[in-house]
Amino acid sequence: MTSNIDYEALRAQTLGKGNDEAVTVNTRALIDKVLARYSGEWTTLRELLQNAADASSKQVKISLESLPSSTVPVPQSGDVSARLRHVLLYHTMKSTRVENDGDIFQANDWARLKKIAEGNPDETKIGAFGVGFYSVFSDCEEPFVSSGREALAFYWKGDALFTKSLRLPNGQVSNTTFMLPNRNQDTPIPNLLSLSRFLASSLTFIGLECVELWLDDWKIMTLNKKNAPLPNFQIPKEVNRKTKDGFMQVAGVTREVAQLDAHWLKVVEWNPKAISQTAAECNASVVKGAYSTPSLRSFFNRLAPSTSNSATIERLAKEEHDAQLQISEDLTGLVDATLFVYVNRATIRTLVNQSFSTELERATKKPPPKTTTVSLLSASCDETSALASSSAIRTSRVSKIFDSFVPVNGKGRIFIGFTTNQTTGLNVHISTPSVIPTVERESIDLNNSFVRSWNVELLRAAGIIARISWGFEMANVQGKLSERVNSEGRKKIVKEDIAAALPQTVFLHNAYSFSETTPSSEVGILMEEAFWTCNPKVAIATLSTRGVLPASQIRTEHEALSFVEDIPSLPPDLAKVGLIKKLIDYGVITDITVSDIKSELENKILNVAQLRHFLKWLLEKTHIHEIDTAMARSLLSVAVANDDEDMNGKLVILGDMRCFLNPIRIPTEIPVPPYVLPFKFTKDISRAVLEILFEDLQLVPWLRWLVENAGARGGLSSEQDITQSASFASTVLPVISKQWDGLGQSSKAAIIELLSSRTIMPTKLGMKRPAESYFHTVKLFDDLPVVVGLHSVKDKLLTALGVRKTIEIGIVFERLMDTSSAKTQIPNSMVKWSHVDLIKYLASVRLDIPPEDINRLRSAKICPAETETLQPSRERYLVSDLYQPEQSIRRLKQRTLQWPGVYRPESAEGRFLTFLGLRTHPSYQDLINIMSNAASNGDLNLRDQALRYFIDHHQTKGYAQFDHANVTLSYLPIQGSQKVAAPKDVFVTERASILGFDILRRDLQVHALKFGVRQDPPMAICVNRILNSPPQTKREAREMFAYFAGRLSELNKQDTETLSAANIVPILFDEASHQGLKNTESGEKIVHTPPCLCFLGHGDSKYADIFDYVDFGSEANSFLLRVGSKHEPSITELARRLTHEPARLFSVLGDARYIELLRSIADSWSSLKRDRSLVKDMRASKCLLAYKEIGSNSTQEEDEDESALKSWQLATANEVIIVDDIMTYNLFKEALLATPMEETLEALYHSLGAPEVGTLLEERQNIGKPHHDQSPALKLQRLLHERTRLFLHDYKPEAIKHNNNWIQKNLSVQCVQSISMTLSLRGYDLRRRQSRRAVVLNDQPLLYVTADFDMLEVSQAMAPLLIQRVKPQSIFMLEMMLESSLNKLRSRGYNVQRILNEKAREARVAEETRKRQLAEEQQQIQERETAWKQAQAENAARTNEQRQMPGLFPGSPNGKSVENTMQASVAEEEPPSSRPRGFLSGLGKQFGFDNVKRSLAQNSQTTRNTTRAIEPASGDVPPPYSQEDSQIAPAVPQPETVTAPHHVQQNLMNAIQASRPHNSNSIRSPTSYHSVKETDTYCDARPGHNITYIGESLGMRIFLSNDVVVKGLMAEKFMAANASALKLFASILTGCADSYSLKHQTIHIYYDDAGSTIAFNANKALFFNYRYFDNLHLAAVQQGVKAEAIVYWSVVMAHELAHNLVSDHSSGHSYWTETLIIQYFSKIAVRTAQMSTDTNGLKPSLPPDPLRPNASAGRLLDID
Repeated sequence: MTSNIDYEALRAQTLGKGNDEAVTVNTRALIDKVLARYSGEWTTLRELLQNAADASSKQVKISLESLPSSTVPVPQSGDVSARLRHVLLYHTMKSTRVENDGDIFQANDWARLKKIAEGNPDETKIGAFGVGFYSVFSDCEEPFVSSGREALAFYWKGDALFTKSLRLPNGQVSNTTFMLPNRNQDTPIPNLLSLSRFLASSLTFIGLECVELWLDDWKIMTLNKKNAPLPNFQIPKEVNRKTKDGFMQVAGVTREVAQLDAHWLKVVEWNPKAISQTAAECNASVVKGAYSTPSLRSFFNRLAPSTSNSATIERLAKEEHDAQLQISEDLTGLVDATLFVYVNRATIRTLVNQSFSTELERATKKPPPKTTTVSLLSASCDETSALASSSAIRTSRVSKIFDSFVPVNGKGRIFIGFTTNQTTGLNVHISTPSVIPTVERESIDLNNSFVRSWNVELLRAAGIIARISWGFEMANVQGKLSERVNSEGRKKIVKEDIAAALPQTVFLHNAYSFSETTPSSEVGILMEEAFWTCNPKVAIATLSTRGVLPASQIRTEHEALSFVEDIPSLPPDLAKVGLIKKLIDYGVITDITVSDIKSELENKILNVAQLRHFLKWLLEKTHIHEIDTAMARSLLSVAVANDDEDMNGKLVILGDMRCFLNPIRIPTEIPVPPYVLPFKFTKDISRAVLEILFEDLQLVPWLRWLVENAGARGGLSSEQDITQSASFASTVLPVISKQWDGLGQSSKAAIIELLSSRTIMPTKLGMKRPAESYFHTVKLFDDLPVVVGLHSVKDKLLTALGVRKTIEIGIVFERLMDTSSAKTQIPNSMVKWSHVDLIKYLASVRLDIPPEDINRLRSAKICPAETETLQPSRERYLVSDLYQPEQSIRRLKQRTLQWPGVYRPESAEGRFLTFLGLRTHPSYQDLINIMSNAASNGDLNLRDQALRYFIDHHQTKGYAQFDHANVTLSYLPIQGSQKVAAPKDVFVTERASILGFDILRRDLQVHALKFGVRQDPPMAICVNRILNSPPQTKREAREMFAYFAGRLSELNKQDTETLSAANIVPILFDEASHQGLKNTESGEKIVHTPPCLCFLGHGDSKYADIFDYVDFGSEANSFLLRVGSKHEPSITELARRLTHEPARLFSVLGDARYIELLRSIADSWSSLKRDRSLVKDMRASKCLLAYKEIGSNSTQEEDEDESALKSWQLATANEVIIVDDIMTYNLFKEALLATPMEETLEALYHSLGAPEVGTLLEERQNIGKPHHDQSPALKLQRLLHERTRLFLHDYKPEAIKHNNNWIQKNLSVQCVQSISMTLSLRGYDLRRRQSRRAVVLNDQPLLYVTADFDMLEVSQAMAPLLIQRVKPQSIFMLEMMLESSLNKLRSRGYNVQRILNEKAREARVAEETRKRQLAEEQQQIQERETAWKQAQAENAARTNEQRQMPGLFPGSPNGKSVENTMQASVAEEEPPSSRPRGFLSGLGKQFGFDNVKRSLAQNSQTTRNTTRAIEPASGDVPPPYSQEDSQIAPAVPQPETVTAPHHVQQNLMNAIQASRPHNSNSIRSPTSYHSVKETDTYCDARPGHNITYIGESLGMRIFLSNDVVVKGLMAEKFMAANASALKLFASILTGCADSYSLKHQTIHIYYDDAGSTIAFNANKALFFNYRYFDNLHLAAVQQGVKAEAIVYWSVVMAHELAHNLVSDHSSGHSYWTETLIIQYFSKIAVRTAQMSTDTNGLKPSLPPDPLRPNASAGRLLDID
């Protein structure tokens, strides 16, 4: 079914002509919705008690009045318990009365009581929402309130709530009393135990001191609270008192104890069901009704039933049954109980800023308090333990009332006056009266951002207070420990002390261990985070085995370590507590570390048992790599034990113990060194484990200790002296013998060294050294000391120690060689031994001769030498002084052994003689000495025999292994000489003789390597030789250079560089180019020059007359090329020669060739200029060729080139000038040195510092008055804008100073009457005066021309403004382009059309960009339209499905109806006249058009007072929704609809696109007046305009008021005086237009010195008054400050664009103006930032306008 109704038009007509009707609220339904949020038990009493506390009440009386049963009669007996039992079982509730003695109600309290949702504005009170009182309507229909002298009764009329008030008669005064009659008459009496528990918990943190509970005439219970202060404690300095975000700071903490006294009748504990119910029934069901007390324990027991569990339940049920029987016998019996709780109350100072305070007050309707409190409540350890008992029938009467009050298992609650459902995660209650709860007051509000921030900071403050409280509790525990220790006269804490303090500590740990909180887990997280982070020391104090210490000093002990019992460790009962678990997880409490053990060992002495335990533990931990070896040794180094088992008290210093005793190696009964661990401590530890830290005691150290401590040293007795006691030696030596075969060579050597020199050998002659002892087998003489008692000692050991098997050589000499000895006991035939006989005997017993005898034989002269007749000499010699008897050695004239017969070196005698040192051949050094001495003595035959022996036996005798370089003796013959030389001084290559080196004799050269003779001398020496003695003739040079050429591979970089710069090349002397000379034998005059300055060739090069060319043959030339010579000089060398010898080069080359040389340098200047030293030298040298023109006497008709002479001369760069301005040069040329007019040479001269003549020119201009006719200037300006694009097209970007865009934006041309200039050159005393017809002042974009200007001078003035370096051809090119027409330029080949179309293309690109932005915005509008229609359809569907209740509570899920949503949206979209004045109103005041808004505000106020309908804007009246309804009377008002946002955006785009340019050259409009329909008193006045077009700026048309022209301000004068300022204004307006995607052609500038119009809209063409820009913003914009101007004119432009939609200044116009600004504000901000940071724009300093009016400066009245 389709409909043609236009609902937008229908809605507009309804709002305009409909009837007003108020929205009503169903109060009953509203209260029911409120009560739905208060579903908790005892809500009414909680709110009334809270009101009493807010009223500073101390006592509250709660009276429950009952109604008798209509079916069960009252007992007539006098038994009070029976009557009370009857009331509880059969009576119902009649009413409840709550009375308090607090402050009586004041007028504002009575008024607030009658309003919903108007909370208490007092920030010190808890009440905030104003809906708590209405909880009384949950059970009461018509409550009654009395307070002071007034009373108030509530009653209903239908669904509306009304009140009646009355003043008490006769001056009566009432306490504040709430009378609440029950709505239902069948409500049972409430559970007294549950009610009592609620009242007990209510006294926790509120200010009440006494609460009484009455049931009819029975006082059921009385609760009293007393507070007593405890000693305060200081907050530790390290605690950060501020919360994380800095909103709150803990000012101080006080501590007090609260005593809660409870008096109640036994009826409170009475459970009638428990009397009649058996244990099985109790286990099977849960008692229901008013007196049921469900048990969670029974619930969980059902989940896991078991036999033992059932038995326990039956037992507990029987106990409960018996207890209830006792109670039922005396229900009125009185029970007393007292509970002590501890409260830590902190004062919190709030530090919120004003903005946060404002936002929080907006959310809670009360400001945040300056100070508040946070309290922590906990019970004592004993009471908590009793309440946590597993017994179902608790013996403590306190638990009946207070069991829900004392927190256990982390179920402490957050109190906001009263308990909430939010747990703290601790066994501690926390009261935060300033925390902001949810409306139902059951949890903390963490949703609203500002409320959340406030509550989060309060929770963090609670965490900080918990940390402070923990510190105090631990200090208290430590105080009790100290008191206990001191009372018993002890100084040390023992295990019993820790056991006594442990329950209290465990209780505190459980109380402060954080667990997960419910319903919000974030509460616990926030508090725990603050608990840990408020103190930089994470390690909190806790109990250890050494008392209360920081947790970081406490260790966990996983095993008992008896040797370090003083390390503070964690008691086992604390290890599983949550707080300790976190400390362990955080790494604060760690296991006992090695450092801990070391510190403990440093301060104690171990006993024997502890030492055994310590060694076993340490070795085991090291063995399994839990402790590294270094750390284990560190522990040993500090451990000391007292070995008192033997009653000697010997200290065992483990740091000195290095070894352990292995009984397999050394018997345990033999003494050991003191650094060996006693065997009794290591006997139970395996050897493999011991070896981890200790060494196995070896024989050598043990023997060394025995030997070194012989002689009663080191605690050894004489019986234990191995050098004196034969028995002890007989014990030790078998131990050594047993292990001798398994010892290494080093050990054996050490044992031999230790024992061989000491008397450790028992013999029949006493203790002897081994060398003095003989084996028992030696029986040649009876008086020899033969060993005894060593039958188990191996011969190997005895032999090694030196026990002799042969007779000493001295005795042999004494008894066998000495014939005169009387002691000789051998036959006479053996006495006369020759040296041959002696050698034969000794050779036969060689293996048994001890080393000492061998050494003695070697040092004894026992052998004769051969004489020339081969007979023995009379003199005897050492064996080592003789050679074997060979013929080759005899030729060398050396001493040989005399041996009769044939000498066989391989025989036993020969080998023994060789062993004794008989020489087989001369050594290398001996042979060298033989040859050297023979040469020096002139024995050439001996020298040659020695040379031959050396050559023949070079390999066989090992001479090749020696280093010949160390031989300094001279023995080698030299070729061609009788002299000899050392091997290092002679060489093989004969060509080296040219340098003066000796050459080895030719026949020995083949053996040169054997003698260590080198082929050539070292290159370094050769280089020094040629440097010290360079060749003197060409032949010497050829030979010498040829020798070096053969060794080019040996030249290193340093040698090459040295030779390259050395004067070693001989050349013929040339007087024109050289100064020094030498006379040679041939009489030639030569000089020496470095190779780097020589060139190879025959002198036919073009540079031969300025450089040296040589030719020594191809081989020698290769050497010169290697050391720096070249075939031709490089450009760098040419430049350096030019720099150092410019005069000589100029005289040799002449001007033409010199310029050619300069051209070569200029061509390579890009690489040469990298050499900074060369550039520096060229700048300082007179090496540049320049000319000065000398005038002639020729006539003027002659050509200029023919009438001037050029005088060439050398000069420095700063003495010449570059002709870049031919006109300037012609003025001063007679005094100037000019560079050759070549571009490459000019670039070279400029790089070296030569100035351009144009840069030296100093001008002093004299500008005449402006010409009355500026049209030529404007024409020239347009021409320059056009042709500069052509001119700059072929230039590279780096050569352009200002591009065409800059010229078009900044260049202005002004026509003046005259221009004269005084010209001078800086640095020259020259001046010229001339008149000009075009000039640019100081490189500013302002060109002055005369009426008869010349294009050449215009080009000369403009060229420096366009390009970096101006050349004459550049000026002529620009002149040609300015003078030629486009057709002529096109005929000359210029692509005029393509170049000029660049600007048009840029304009098209900008236009396409603007259109693309518009298309994107149009796409956004379409998307928003689609989304809008979908939302409207969904809202309509919801409207049909549900009925909206008026006044629905805001928190309800469906609390915002479609109609309300529409009304809210209409309120948001309505015109500004019906909304509060804000940001845009402030802009209106600033921009000077506030008067219009003020009138509209008055008008809209009148409208609001007369009708509630929204008037549509006069300029945007919506059409009728159908053609027939255009004249129909107003219909019944319908629900208001919302203007679609895409419609608003579409209207804005249409308004902008409607703007158009003004093509006429004038505007003439009269002043008009138009009445605005919103008010009869406001008239919209429109000023008239009379302006004429005078010019353009940046493409923007400029108009001038004809009235100003009449006053004398001409258009030309105005444009000239304000050219730059108009450009700045145009740039600001174009920037604003870009923000709105507005075409630049629609914007115009005009100037009017009178009137109040800032801008106006003429047929959708926008005009802006330059006068306001000049007065308000020009100065700031010239300084680069553009932000204020951009914002101002953007708002003005929005105002004028709104006139495209609404013509008059009505509320509709204001609406569209503000909507435009809001829509495009982001683009305006971006444009402001871009233009504010743009520093490329010129900021000219303009001359003042003589005709600019000052009277109206700063006065802004109207936009239009």
